[in-house]
Amino acid sequence: MKSLLGILEQIEDPGDLRGLKKDELVELAKEIRKLLMRVVANNGGHLASNLGVVELTLALHSVFNSPIDKIIWDVGHQSYVHKLLTGRREKILTLRRYGGISGFPKRNESIHDAYGTGHASTSISAALGMAQARDLEGKNYHVIAVIGDGALTGGMALEALNHAGDLKSKLIVVFNDNKMSIDSNIGAFSNYLNRLRTDPMYYKLKEDLEYILRRIPAIGEKMVKSAERLKDSFKYFLVPGMLFEELGFKYLGPVNGHNIDDLQAVFNSAKKLNGPVLIHVLTEKGKGYAFAEEEPNRFHGIGPFNPQNGLPHAKSPQIPTYTKVFSDTLVELAAKDKKIVAVTAAMAGGTGLFSFAERFPERFFDVGIAEQHACTFAGGLAASGFKPVIAIYSTFLQRAYDQILHDLCLQRLPVVLAIDRAGVVGEDGETHQGLFDYAYLRHIPGIVIMAPRNENELRHMLNTAISYKDGPIALRYPRGKGEGITLEEPQDLPIGRGELLRKGNDLLFLSSGAMAIPVMEAVERLFWQGINATVVNVRFIKPLDKELILSLASRIQRVITVEDHVLSGGFGSAVIELLEEAGLTNIAVRRLGFPDRFIEHGKREQILAKYGLDADGIYEAALNLCRQGVKHHQ
Repeated sequence: MKSLLGILEQIEDPGDLRGLKKDELVELAKEIRKLLMRVVANNGGHLASNLGVVELTLALHSVFNSPIDKIIWDVGHQSYVHKLLTGRREKILTLRRYGGISGFPKRNESIHDAYGTGHASTSISAALGMAQARDLEGKNYHVIAVIGDGALTGGMALEALNHAGDLKSKLIVVFNDNKMSIDSNIGAFSNYLNRLRTDPMYYKLKEDLEYILRRIPAIGEKMVKSAERLKDSFKYFLVPGMLFEELGFKYLGPVNGHNIDDLQAVFNSAKKLNGPVLIHVLTEKGKGYAFAEEEPNRFHGIGPFNPQNGLPHAKSPQIPTYTKVFSDTLVELAAKDKKIVAVTAAMAGGTGLFSFAERFPERFFDVGIAEQHACTFAGGLAASGFKPVIAIYSTFLQRAYDQILHDLCLQRLPVVLAIDRAGVVGEDGETHQGLFDYAYLRHIPGIVIMAPRNENELRHMLNTAISYKDGPIALRYPRGKGEGITLEEPQDLPIGRGELLRKGNDLLFLSSGAMAIPVMEAVERLFWQGINATVVNVRFIKPLDKELILSLASRIQRVITVEDHVLSGGFGSAVIELLEEAGLTNIAVRRLGFPDRFIEHGKREQILAKYGLDADGIYEAALNLCRQGVKHHQ
């Protein structure tokens, strides 16, 4: 690694930046980009967003005094440079690897990580809370929220701006405007920002007007004050709305986000101002790497790749991912049914909806980073006779709980929730693991929850979901590739009916979703130990196949539930509730899933192995249960 370092090798703490000259900071930016390229090419991660904030991060840490001053990174996937400058340079090669440093800010990882982040639109709220805490304690330090233009479309960010303007606390919001979230930004707010980028005339006129008035002897200062109304007329004529100033913020910018001198100057100016300040910084996502500049969405979150050509490492065989199968199936079904519409929350690429958008642009809706709005918007479409399919990652759907409950389930609106990245997602870690959706959905009256064991079943379930008319239906599928099986024509599955995969008299496995794969591997090994197991692919987490489960459990007496989900409130809990309601409390039940904790980052197979959810762990759990002969719920 040292071959890539020069000046960076001398940076142990952000304070070391303050002695560097301009040319040294420019050279340091080059070194950081080279190192980021190497690390992300090996480990995967968020490359484009980090390349875009190199100079911004250097300027922040050279002007402000972290950790006394608090810097909060919205989303946090752009914090790699921050980590390099705050004592984690020697650990950077472990980024996103099991046991290594996280790809997001974590308060227990460094005192410089003022707030843990992983979801969008949270930084201004957290920063405002810290600013109020500072004021209540009579202290004097700066609080800085760094938020991207994509995250600023989230309702929570706008709520925080509104509150900050009312409180008038000293707060600095650095608005990192790169015209992107993960995919290109859309909507009226994005159009407004484009006017700010392209028409800086107002700011020049505003400054010139103050300069001219102040030079008038004796009456200049009074004229500056009395001209406030005149300046407002310039403001509204040249830049419609001036949203930030109307919300109570002093607006500074736009500023070139790749010019360290300009950034340092505006940050130093902001330090001297009282009340909330918003600094509009223009950056280029993927800056310094041609492939990432040309395709910033592809390099937003990328697996290991060849930095020479920007291409991912060859993988064989080419088995389609669950997301790709979902995408292709939805397009196939939408070609036959004009009532099918698709909705995403700024994740058209990640959720596989680009193909739908290209084929049916008039039926595709990207609402921005606004999962709550996405759900209620889809509810309106469903109430009007359309068949909306919302594709959202499990971890992000958590944000729309009330909308699912109140706006969809209560009204029994037929909306399809396509829950991508369910279960362990791997290297993005705690903030992105999709391990809670069974629990936050299955207790809501009127919802149906499905989980396919392979990509072929995913096709059947999507067809079933779109055909279902009695309320919302959730389709939960994992990240990554399927089994590579031959795909069948989509057909409807009977609601609430499981699938018997194997018969045996010694043990009953109830498997949810793709966990059927390691379950079947374990069962084959158990067979050679003289243990014959029945395996049921439950398919439906809600409603459960009561008849099938109760008849098998009462006869076999030993049950193991397996789920890629937390145990609390999950699928196994639903099975125990079912057995208890039926009076079958003497049956030995072992639930396999994740414990009551947030699950760390690492490769999916590493995490499953650690928590006993690979074939080895399932095999050992089955042996133990058969040896114990104990019949009670565990």
